Amino acid sequence: MSKIVIITGLTCSGKSNLAIEIAKKYNGEIISADSVQIYRGLDIGSAKESHEMRKTIPHHLIDIKNFNETYNVSNFIDDCKNAISCVFNKNKTPIIVGGTGLYIKALIDGYSLGNCADLQKREYYQQLAVEKGNEFVWNILYELNPDKAKTVHKNNLKRVIRYIELENESIKPAKNQSILANYDYLAVGVVEDRDTIYSKINFRVDEMVKNGLFEEVSNLIKNGAKREFQSMNSIGYKELFDYFEGKTDRDTTINLIKQHTRNYCKRQLTFLKTIPNIELCNINQAKKLIEEFLND
Repeated sequence: MSKIVIITGLTCSGKSNLAIEIAKKYNGEIISADSVQIYRGLDIGSAKESHEMRKTIPHHLIDIKNFNETYNVSNFIDDCKNAISCVFNKNKTPIIVGGTGLYIKALIDGYSLGNCADLQKREYYQQLAVEKGNEFVWNILYELNPDKAKTVHKNNLKRVIRYIELENESIKPAKNQSILANYDYLAVGVVEDRDTIYSKINFRVDEMVKNGLFEEVSNLIKNGAKREFQSMNSIGYKELFDYFEGKTDRDTTINLIKQHTRNYCKRQLTFLKTIPNIELCNINQAKKLIEEFLND
């Protein structure tokens, strides 16, 4: 049976470097499971690999959308399925890597928009808001009950989620079968202790700023990016709108990015624990598990 490796985990845990190391050693290609790296022009803030590295190791599902377009879990599942087939057709190993837990969970466990009871509804929609923005979740409510949606503001996330839960009590669509059902796969979730991750987050944000994050966002805004765009709801981008509007200073903005990333990391860990058939481990343990799996 064909083998697939899935590497997810906390922000700054070393997922990407591990994926590249495995791809080089086992003739693999990388399929991104990152909800920000899909956007063209969002390079520094999403920590994309360099163009040189992407030429050395082919990467899929990066730079596939403009910053004014939307993208959802269903799109990811379809695109990931095609990317897996593409990699296998080259007789290579698909290595799916990214920290968007919603994508990974839908990939492993199947996906259904209406019925999220088995995905722990509230955490599912909270994570969806983190990844896609509050308006995306509000639009789900609007599709279920437009009249109810009009009674609540999109940023009143707690109320929006509660209304969705109430609507879903009478909606029980079947969950789609996982696209991994016919493959042999290993999923690892890379985690580290809090102090280590927080230190890495602070360092990464400082490096992003040094490498031109403010200039990147300034150019995006000049080219028409708006804060309400799905892409601009991402950490590292949404904070800079207030800066460029003169509402926050540079140091405050940088600290907010660090704080929001740390908070997101906490939510990532909570969500990782809800994903079935995943091994949570540190980076060295993850490497060992993957090599044993591919050598078997």
